[in-house]
Amino acid sequence: MADKKVGGNDGNKEKRRKESILDLSKYLEKQIRVKFAGGREASGILKGYDALLNLVLDNTVEYLRDSDEPYKLTEDSTRSLGLVVCRGTALVLICPQDGVESIANPFITQ
Repeated sequence: MADKKVGGNDGNKEKRRKESILDLSKYLEKQIRVKFAGGREASGILKGYDALLNLVLDNTVEYLRDSDEPYKLTEDSTRSLGLVVCRGTALVLICPQDGVESIANPFITQ
């Protein structure tokens, strides 16, 4: 009986390298803002990243939430974190800090 390989990886095929869906190289050494699952937000200088979107941020500042309204961030209330490694699976949003401005939420009635 001939040896048959069932399933698995064929040895002749080349291993494919995982590529990131985002090109973060243009944001290296620039200020970026990230939002995490769970609602936390931080900004810092992008020092490095990998294919899984794990990020290394320097001079990182976390924006704290308003104690009265848990869904409202306070821009003036921050916490300095320094050098931070952000796990890619926890990231929801990555955007450059330059060119971003805060606007009022149109869905909140006052």
